[in-house]
Amino acid sequence: MTTDDKLKLVREVGEEIIQEEELKKLLESGEELTAYDGFEPSGQIHIAQGLLRAINVNKMTKAGIKFKMWVADWHAMANNKMGGDLDKIQTVGKYFIEVWKACGMDMTKVEFHWASEMAKNSDYWKLVVQVGKSNALKRFVRTAEMMGREESLDNLTGAHIIYSCMQVADIFMLGAKITQLGMDQRKLNMLAREIGPQLGFWKPVVVSHHMLMGLGKPPTDIGNQISAVNGPTTDDRPLKTQSAMTRAIALKMSKSHPDSAIFMTDTTEDIKRKLNKAWCLEGEVKDNPVLEYCKYIIFESVDSMTIVRPEKFGGNLTVTSYEDLENKFAAKEIHPQDLKVSVASELDKLLQPVREHFEKNEEAKKLLERVISFQVTR
Repeated sequence: MTTDDKLKLVREVGEEIIQEEELKKLLESGEELTAYDGFEPSGQIHIAQGLLRAINVNKMTKAGIKFKMWVADWHAMANNKMGGDLDKIQTVGKYFIEVWKACGMDMTKVEFHWASEMAKNSDYWKLVVQVGKSNALKRFVRTAEMMGREESLDNLTGAHIIYSCMQVADIFMLGAKITQLGMDQRKLNMLAREIGPQLGFWKPVVVSHHMLMGLGKPPTDIGNQISAVNGPTTDDRPLKTQSAMTRAIALKMSKSHPDSAIFMTDTTEDIKRKLNKAWCLEGEVKDNPVLEYCKYIIFESVDSMTIVRPEKFGGNLTVTSYEDLENKFAAKEIHPQDLKVSVASELDKLLQPVREHFEKNEEAKKLLERVISFQVTR
């Protein structure tokens, strides 16, 4: 595989890459490259965390990049996920891994590392302290969005500041030359690029993936949520505006609103019901979650898709690419209800192996039962 081929794969993952020239040099260098993504185990896993993450990880490993998945159990505890109960958090982490096994992530090319194991290493905490000493408090407060928190001291605890320092340290302790997380983690990754050379490390390349929309009506006050960039500007910041990141966070799928998310073990009826209520205006392409699922998930798995329609409305229609689908929908050749029915059917097919895994594998089944019994606090 040529460097251009590898770069093409990574571009398919990254909604934004900082900086692409740096990435190209890394790919040309011939060194073994490591990328990482991390997750806070909390509640049931939805398709953005499950299917989309598997698709992205597989593209990165196909490009010859070693992938480390960071199970951020201590971070979840600091952020009060699952009420801060570490045992529950670790149970959820194991359940997440079972989901990825079942939905097609190439587990032979992925390493799973737990923060609770790294926490036993004194060198890790030395680096966390060094990171904390590198900037004033307000610089770390600005990263609060990546924990789902507002940039305000009134909403943060000391644990949240430690969290930010830990996440920067994670990158270098894992040897990750590439960070591959969602757009909501951008501020933290930019901080790592700033701090890395100061501490004798590297500037990690930031590959930020798209954040899948929830099924509900997009917030009407997104514009009011967008604030100007605070603090010093780095040489990288102009590549993406603050507004784009804030918008992505406001629209993203969230398990705190269960009917706005498709979960990886949802039943056929669950999927149909949720898609039936989904926001999908006729002819409207922008902020359309149903189309998004086609673009980022369904057409990653199929070459064509059949829109099932009654004969009186033209009969079944086959589209051979996402672009074909979007154009026909924009031209009002496809009705929203017909699109919803077809998307529900395609997603159901993709989730069937996951449901079967949790029905037939006893260990996985017990994990799911425990996770369902937990109260999700955040």
